[in-house]
Amino acid sequence: MSATEIEVTPAPPGTMTLPTLTGMVVGSMVGAGVFSLPARFGVATGVLGSLIAWAVAGAGMLMLAFVFQNLAVRKPELDSGVFIYAKAGFGDYAGFNSAIGFWASAVAGNTFYWVFISATLGNFFDAFGDGDTVLAVGLSSIAIWLFHYLIARGVRDAAVINRIVTILKIIPILVFIVVLLFSFDAGVFSDNWTATGYGELGNLNEQVRNTMLITTFVFIGIEGASVYSRYAKRREDVGRATVLGFLSVLCIFALVTLSSYSVMPQPDLADARQPSMIPVFQYVVGDWGKWFISAGVIISVLGAYLAWTLMAAEVMFIPARNEDFPRFLGQENDHGTPITALVVTSLAIQGLLALTLAVDDALNFMLDLSTSLALLPYLLAAAYALKLGLTGESYELVDRRVRTRETIFAGAATAYTAFLFDAAGLKFVLLSTVILAPAILLYVKARSERGRRLFTPTEIGVAVLIVAGGVVGAVGLWTGRITI
Repeated sequence: MSATEIEVTPAPPGTMTLPTLTGMVVGSMVGAGVFSLPARFGVATGVLGSLIAWAVAGAGMLMLAFVFQNLAVRKPELDSGVFIYAKAGFGDYAGFNSAIGFWASAVAGNTFYWVFISATLGNFFDAFGDGDTVLAVGLSSIAIWLFHYLIARGVRDAAVINRIVTILKIIPILVFIVVLLFSFDAGVFSDNWTATGYGELGNLNEQVRNTMLITTFVFIGIEGASVYSRYAKRREDVGRATVLGFLSVLCIFALVTLSSYSVMPQPDLADARQPSMIPVFQYVVGDWGKWFISAGVIISVLGAYLAWTLMAAEVMFIPARNEDFPRFLGQENDHGTPITALVVTSLAIQGLLALTLAVDDALNFMLDLSTSLALLPYLLAAAYALKLGLTGESYELVDRRVRTRETIFAGAATAYTAFLFDAAGLKFVLLSTVILAPAILLYVKARSERGRRLFTPTEIGVAVLIVAGGVVGAVGLWTGRITI
């Protein structure tokens, strides 16, 4: 069915059920990242390191899932979770930066998706290379605006399509896992346990740290149900969908990684062309495996792109309606789609896609940039949940043991997201401020439109730090001390 044949009535509030919300979470997380796991882990660690990495990431992100679940219950009046939690806890400017960070993360992630699709086509057509050729950028640009048109036709239609695509893209991933487990080679798996015989990967701590960005990237989208909370039929379904979606996806990601170690030596995994699930599966089953997984990659990535473009537009639209972004970003079209926010999002993806022509290793750069930009929104949401637990706000009628448990979860999530900043490294922290610093102009415009005070004394200090970081990052890029 073409876009013009689809009924385009937008989804009104109170219509998304638990399965639909769970599908949004799974669809948001299961995108391109899962197909890159074998090589990203192979270049960093062996089986033991991967087990520890998934345990750390799984525990940390589960705490974050509990944070979003608990916040949905404790603060049911707050919609568009990532942005609004930061604002409620730490003021307007913190909320603004959270929204910009989340939006920019989605833009970088969506750019990664187009590079990833082109890299997949590069397995069949050399002209696509690793997804950063002129042909790749040109065709991806056309696709950006085709998807823009589809999404502009109505949020409900895009959400339904995402649910269907989620089912279709899970099938090749499950087939990959089952086939590789049946092909399990005990000798290969044993040699890959620590991978110490294959070269210097660093000590176990370094190996685990080197996997943190990829494990975080594949879990971005854990807040998917929270972002769409205003569409939920029942508010409690938001938290349930977040946890159900997370646990399902964690099992899939860990099994993809471990099954890869069971059939291919670690050096071969490290050298595998991205999307690395393709050569691994082809290694086991033959040439048909390349076609099978490639089809899964394209379906999965297009579905994830759809979900993330929706989320990016929502996270610009809601702050604009809440008077935290300029008014023009709060405009809707006749189908109820946040059209101005969608246009700005599509233009930003287009601009970042053009940048890939000048970036070394565009695929991994966009992945790491997207992850780094998402850390601030996650940290602020976790810190807000911790603040509620420590102060007792919203726990007046709740058993003390529940408050204690949720406070511990929030503290663990805050510590985990703070640790991820260190794992990301100074380079990507500075690149994040390069994006946040000029965005201050949007904040000033929004405040001026409503005649509000621009900054509190504390916010002035934060703004100065962000601008200073942006200047350092920009100078580093100009002089070549920071390479992309």
